[in-house]
Amino acid sequence: MRHRFREFLFYPLRALTRAVVFTFTRWEVVNAENLPADGGFVVIGNHQHLLDPPLVAASMARRIHPMAKRELFETPLIGWILWAYGAFPVRRHSADIGALRTARNRLRSGSAVLMFPEGTRSRDGEGMIPALPGAAMVALLADVPIVPVAITGTEQIRIPGVLFRWVRCSRLHLRVEFGEPFRLPQQAAEARQAEQATDFMMRMVADLLPESYRGAYGASSLGTTVFARPERDGKTQQASD
Repeated sequence: MRHRFREFLFYPLRALTRAVVFTFTRWEVVNAENLPADGGFVVIGNHQHLLDPPLVAASMARRIHPMAKRELFETPLIGWILWAYGAFPVRRHSADIGALRTARNRLRSGSAVLMFPEGTRSRDGEGMIPALPGAAMVALLADVPIVPVAITGTEQIRIPGVLFRWVRCSRLHLRVEFGEPFRLPQQAAEARQAEQATDFMMRMVADLLPESYRGAYGASSLGTTVFARPERDGKTQQASD
């Protein structure tokens, strides 16, 4: 019953999101045809704003289940919206086996899952930061394709700034571009290969972005393997080889 109620809420909520984004921004969705029509797959992207997950979900024809930090589910209204979207919680900067297992099970059942491998939003002007290997491991365990998505413009979202821009007929430009699906080699499930796989898939996202957004995966890091390791104290260790 709870699952059916969540399914019932998702579609009007997505329609409302689309209406708001379309009204107050210049919203551009590129290459949505790259998304598989059926079966499970992982969407991975760069992360700059709290609104990135609903924006990606609104840009897709299929329903998608975002992975979101656990703290958001404890926030009034935001937690309810995430629940209605079919999101599930993850403990950031840690090897949250329960969250990874939930993602794997959703994928094996034929659903789409949205993950932001950086684990947190990047700071303004910083660009992409080293990613954790969780998304790569989930895609490998479920044996599903990965679709990269590049998001630009959301780092400029400010309230009430967006409303002022709308009044001045100078709407913010939001762009969501989906890349072509790809698969990771199964041998990448080993730890060392998982780090390389993480670097590979994040560069697939970076290739869709302007250089100023690429950060750790920009031209200066070509030839190195960029990734982050979860630490027991709940922080991450950034590394590159």
